[in-house]
Amino acid sequence: MSDLTEYRPNLPAMADAADTAQAARPGNLDAILTRIEEAVEEETAAIRTDIRFDIKASNARKSRYLYELTRATKGLVDSDFPGELKVGVERLRDKLAANERAILAHLSAVGEVAGLLKDAIQRSEADGTYSASEFGWAR
Repeated sequence: MSDLTEYRPNLPAMADAADTAQAARPGNLDAILTRIEEAVEEETAAIRTDIRFDIKASNARKSRYLYELTRATKGLVDSDFPGELKVGVERLRDKLAANERAILAHLSAVGEVAGLLKDAIQRSEADGTYSASEFGWAR
């Protein structure tokens, strides 16, 4: 019963210490940071230009990359990071700030459109005879 591979043939093998050390190599971290940067840049540009942009898929991809980054940096301390990676993290931080601004602008625009639609619906439903706001019921 000690060999569980017969019960889970499609699952990957458990990671050992050598695999964990391999995942934490600076080259791998640089590749992960590069993928995250590309995903953030793509999302920022798409939010600004593409009305059909799939934000849910983009969030799923960023979550996967964050998971990869978390696993790759598990157990590392600040002194383990080479200077190039620190520069990469700073660059990513700047791109994330630009992404945040684009998302907030998008959400603000969505809120404005929702407000306009709400007002239009209320005006179309009201015939002007009796309205809740005239009697102080609407808040």
